[in-house]
Amino acid sequence: MPKKETSGKTIRVTWVRSSIGYTKDQKATVKALGLRRLHQTVEHKDTPALRGMLNKIIHMLKIEE
Repeated sequence: MPKKETSGKTIRVTWVRSSIGYTKDQKATVKALGLRRLHQTVEHKDTPALRGMLNKIIHMLKIEE
């Protein structure tokens, strides 16, 4: 069965709230997204795995499609 292909969409993710006081797995998710400092923006391909990561720490991020 062929994999579902995304239409090449990208998502811009900006880290806007500190991870101090949150759990280790949430801090690790921020790091895994490639975010190193507050107000940094990164772009990622829109995939189901990425959406899951974003939902986990949505309270710390600003997301633009």
